[in-house]
Amino acid sequence: MHKQISSLQNPFIKQVLLLQEKSRERKKTGLFIIEGQREIQLAIKGGYSIKTLLFCPEITSEETIKNLNILSAEVIETSLEVYKKIAYRTSTEGIVAIAGSKELHIKNLKLESLLPNYSGRSVTTDKNKSLLILVAEAPEKPGNIGAILRTADAANVDAVIIANPKTDMFNPNIIRSSVGCVFTNTIATGTTSEIIIYLKENNIDIYSAILQESVPYHTCDFKENTAIIVGTESTGLSQEWREESKANIHIPMQGEIDSMNVSVAAGILIFEAKRQRDFN
Repeated sequence: MHKQISSLQNPFIKQVLLLQEKSRERKKTGLFIIEGQREIQLAIKGGYSIKTLLFCPEITSEETIKNLNILSAEVIETSLEVYKKIAYRTSTEGIVAIAGSKELHIKNLKLESLLPNYSGRSVTTDKNKSLLILVAEAPEKPGNIGAILRTADAANVDAVIIANPKTDMFNPNIIRSSVGCVFTNTIATGTTSEIIIYLKENNIDIYSAILQESVPYHTCDFKENTAIIVGTESTGLSQEWREESKANIHIPMQGEIDSMNVSVAAGILIFEAKRQRDFN
């Protein structure tokens, strides 16, 4: 028999809402919320520990919960009223999970786990064994971060690094907008300076998407260890990236504006690198 919660005033439900709404609470407890069966399955695949499953029997079946096969998780049955309070999406699947977060600081990013036989130097003998990393500096909107993560997942990049993050990566809006790709990507965070030092120590070429003093992106060779750096439309990239790049690159624009959404720009640049590696 599962524990049952039917009151909106239940202290545990209040805790769930705090985890939904407050980054400080997520950081303090090391917990975060996942909504939806697919997203929960991707979190499990990504090695995240599921602590609690809450489900509404009026929306989903107990058999669905059993099929997730999370033996270590506490299972709680909620009333429809309670579930509607803790769920964000209207087309919900009736399942919410509480999971343990991971420490994503760049110091914990191990390149040897991304690339077999990686020796900390540029790989030139086999283009299929070089690293491709996407760095986004100070993205503010969770929706943009989610879109960047979906692009990175589609391209199967080796890692996504967020410089000077404006929110924690376990923000429910990032999880939703990434459709769970926050769990399928290798992710790290850090300051711009920390990331530049890390990339240079590991001999990863830096290509910064900047309009000034730049060359068209397709003229560069992205076949060796490469980090592509993108910034926000409003502020662009900080001066440090301009100074430390192997090359500054831009996407030639043929209309009236001189910038595009960061996730769109990231997609164009990343898939050019993939094209070079796959077909050249």
